[in-house]
Amino acid sequence: MSRKKWVVSPCDKDRAAAIAENCGVEPFAAYLLCARGMTDEFEIESFLYDTDLIDPFTLPDMEKACERIHKAIDNGERITVFGDYDADGVTSTALLYSYLHSCGAQVDSYIPDRADEGYGMNNRAIDTLKARGTQLIVTVDNGVSAIDEIEYAKSLGMDVVVTDHHRAGDVLPDAIAVVDPHREDSLCEFSEWAGVGVAFKLVCALSDADGYELLEEYGDIVALGTIADIVSLTGENRIIVRSGIAYINCAIDEGNLRPGLDAILKESGSEGSIDASSLAFRVAPRINAAGRMGSAYRALKLLLSQNIDEATEIAHEISEANAQRQAIEGDITKEAINIIEKNPDIKNRRVIVVSGQDWHQGVIGIVASRLVERYGKPCIVISQSDDVAKGSGRSIDGFSLYDALSYCSDMLVQYGGHILAAGLTVEAERVDEFREMINEYAEGLAQPVPQLVIDCKLNPANISLEVLDAVNSLQPFGADNPQPLFGFYNMEITEIQSVGKGKHLRIIARRNNYSVTAMLFSTTPEEFPFMVSDKVDMAVKLYANEYKGTVKVNIQVKDIRPAGADDDKVIAAFRAYEEFCYSGRLPQGAVVDRDFCGRVYKFIKSYNGWSFGEETLCIRMGLSEEYILNCKIALDVLTELELVMCKEGKYTLPGDNRKVSLEDSEIFKKANKM
Repeated sequence: MSRKKWVVSPCDKDRAAAIAENCGVEPFAAYLLCARGMTDEFEIESFLYDTDLIDPFTLPDMEKACERIHKAIDNGERITVFGDYDADGVTSTALLYSYLHSCGAQVDSYIPDRADEGYGMNNRAIDTLKARGTQLIVTVDNGVSAIDEIEYAKSLGMDVVVTDHHRAGDVLPDAIAVVDPHREDSLCEFSEWAGVGVAFKLVCALSDADGYELLEEYGDIVALGTIADIVSLTGENRIIVRSGIAYINCAIDEGNLRPGLDAILKESGSEGSIDASSLAFRVAPRINAAGRMGSAYRALKLLLSQNIDEATEIAHEISEANAQRQAIEGDITKEAINIIEKNPDIKNRRVIVVSGQDWHQGVIGIVASRLVERYGKPCIVISQSDDVAKGSGRSIDGFSLYDALSYCSDMLVQYGGHILAAGLTVEAERVDEFREMINEYAEGLAQPVPQLVIDCKLNPANISLEVLDAVNSLQPFGADNPQPLFGFYNMEITEIQSVGKGKHLRIIARRNNYSVTAMLFSTTPEEFPFMVSDKVDMAVKLYANEYKGTVKVNIQVKDIRPAGADDDKVIAAFRAYEEFCYSGRLPQGAVVDRDFCGRVYKFIKSYNGWSFGEETLCIRMGLSEEYILNCKIALDVLTELELVMCKEGKYTLPGDNRKVSLEDSEIFKKANKM
């Protein structure tokens, strides 16, 4: 995990108290809202209590879309819902197909293959639909950028209605209607729907029914797609997800949940009531896996199934695809990390661009996310196949991947995406050139720092079910409304227990004689850099745990650091090291001489190796954060001379006692030239 700067959100306590009184909000919930920048009472009441759905006809071209679709239904024309292979696209397709089928329309669906066709409309697919007899194509979650493809469909005598939520370019496609809330001429008061949200507004307009009536029937699908696409859970999205989850839980209690959703929840091990995180982390990845590891039609068939036996079989098949996806993703991640660690010119640049031969294109975006979490900087993962290389990138706040790719557009075959996620196609022989150009762009900007935003500092003695109730009043959690993160500061570790067959840790820590027990998942005792009696700061989330009718507060550690650490100095030291590796420059006053290298070597020898990183090394050696830079360079010198061996960040001692001269190290000479 990369080192992040901890930032505690500021909050005007007097304003929070006024909000609590005037809005009838629990005081701690008011504090959290205020810490998140919600200080306007009307905004807070809308966030917490608003139930009004937006008039669908405020979206551009909605009347034109409805008129053409009604005409197709009335005339018995064949309508094809043209979707996408991710969870948003699949739920959008399922929603509109189900509604049109219920209206008696002659409707079918088409979802392009991720590997063979890629995203969006393509001429080969249009030819297939023409041969089927399709007269009207209605896109969901795509289409706004399909200028040439829609022109081709028109030339074959097919009409197209576009519904999309991606940002439109300078020119709109020449379709019968382009329903997209991000159009420049849109007057709609809300624009952050997922593709399934726009499809839902189309269904509302077509039916001329109350939106809540339709949410009772389709709210589960709309909520799932909205959560899966990680769009902002504010405004109408919050209403949709909150309502959809309520309908799901009601259906669970009454035993009439949609068979496909029932089957996939059971397959994922979910029991009892579900929330947004259940859909985000258990259901959505499985729906996505169908399109990543084969055909997305399996996921579509699951959502449309009316037979529990059929749904159970498909759910199991999709879960196996998800397990396969996880295995392939893990293998590629390891391979990518190995390449990065062995190539400082890749690792130490502002943007990491790593490529491999025939990496599975369905998972490289997830791998990019894993690398961002590990290295704390934008990462692009590229799969090369013959002469073509396709990549997927993820970024951090403060660096727009889309703008960076635009800078490199002259060398790219194709690109697109958003600020934090984007895709590209480049000629295989130009991957290295692309790496240089995107880093040329990045080096002209201020380098952003990955942040960990803490909603508030919390005294562990104040944890209670009332606090948890206040937290849960802000649900559903998701993009732009994350689950609150709390800071426990200056905690003394009193016990470290290995649980879950050594895969997780239970940490007991205290402050002022008050102890708490917290879980740290996916960390083994060998990976944990702290010891009993260490003072630490912990960033935690609170959860309810019900057992035999008794509800308790569970604490989960999301990040942990040395108590009182100066994050700015830590991050500056890591950045200075990267600069040294790339350019040979060292900050004024940084010294890595014979004595310092000797101190580091003796320390590692006294521990018979080291595997806890340079920040912890400095603490154990009694050094301040600035010396992280010196320690990293000293370790590189010792590794180069084979006085220590390094593998996957772990330093071990060789079996023999060798004598070498530090002047034989090129790294040592480069450092001391300065």
